[in-house]
Amino acid sequence: MKIIEIENYQAIEQEEETVLVLGYFDALHQGHKVLFDRAKEIAKEKHLKIAVLTFFESPKLVFSRFEPDLLKHITYPEKRYAKFAEYGVDYLYLTNFTSAFSKVSSDDFIKNYIGGLKAKALVVGFDYKFGHNRTDADYLVRNFPGQVLTVPQVSQDGQKISSTRIRGLIAQGNIAQVNQLLGYEFSTRGIVVHGDARGRTIGFPTANLAPLDATFLPADGVYVTDVLLKGRRYRAMTSIGKNVTFGGTELRLEANLFDFSGDIYGEQLELIWLDKIREMVKFNGIDELVDQLHKDQKIAQEWKL
Repeated sequence: MKIIEIENYQAIEQEEETVLVLGYFDALHQGHKVLFDRAKEIAKEKHLKIAVLTFFESPKLVFSRFEPDLLKHITYPEKRYAKFAEYGVDYLYLTNFTSAFSKVSSDDFIKNYIGGLKAKALVVGFDYKFGHNRTDADYLVRNFPGQVLTVPQVSQDGQKISSTRIRGLIAQGNIAQVNQLLGYEFSTRGIVVHGDARGRTIGFPTANLAPLDATFLPADGVYVTDVLLKGRRYRAMTSIGKNVTFGGTELRLEANLFDFSGDIYGEQLELIWLDKIREMVKFNGIDELVDQLHKDQKIAQEWKL
C-alpha cells in the first residue's frame, strides 16, 4: 500500500483507475470493513485499484468547540494504516480537514478530488456526507458518472456498529465487546518508565507505562492483557487507575508480565486489552491486596477467547 499525504487536490498524481472508498475511518471497525469488502469485489470485477481519501484527524475539530478527546483516536495511526493495507487498500490518501476543505462545494469535490483520484466507482457508508452543504450519497448517484455503492448500516445486537459506540464501551471498560465490534484487538502503545517500584516489593513487579499515542484508554480497573515486547507476546494483568490503596492521586498504567523478568526501562511495548477482571478497589492493607492480586493473576492466566 502506498501512503500519500496531500495538501489539496492539486497534489494528487493518481495514474491508475480506482474504486474509491470515502470516510474518516478512525476505528476501522467491523462496519467499516464491509465497505472494503465491497470495494474488493468491485476492484476485482472492474480491474481497478482500491483508493481511500481520508483525514489525519477528526473533521469535528473544525466544527466543534475544542476538547482534548477530539484529538484522541481509537486506533493509533500506524496500526490504522496497517489495517487499511490489510483490508486491501492500494493507495491511501491523507489530508487535513481544515476550514478551507470544509468549504469545498459538492460539485468541486466530485470534479477535483474524486476525478483527480481517477475513480470509476465509489463506496460509501449509508450516512456519508460531503461538501460544504453536507450533501449525501444520493447526490453522488445523480452527479458521479460511475458506479456508486452505498453500504447499509451494519449492526450487532440490534445497535449500529460505530466509532461513537466503541468509544463509549472503552469508557465503560467493556473491552470484550470493543474487540468484537472492532474485529481485532484494541491496544495501547507505551514506553516503560520508572514508577514507585512498589510492585516488586510485594511479588508483583510491574512495567509502568507512559502512553505514546493520543488514544483512548479504558475505564479504571484491572484487566487481562497481552504485551508485545521485542517481537514476543506475554500474558499479563494490567491495572489502570490511581493506586487508591496507597493514596495515589495520579493515573497509573501498570502491567505485570507473566513468565518475564528483567529491567525494560525505555523499551516500547504494545498493550493488548482482552477483558476486564474487576474494578479498582481500596484495600485495607498489603495482605488483602496481595491475596486479590493472586486471584487476578489466576483469572488472567486462565483467560481464553
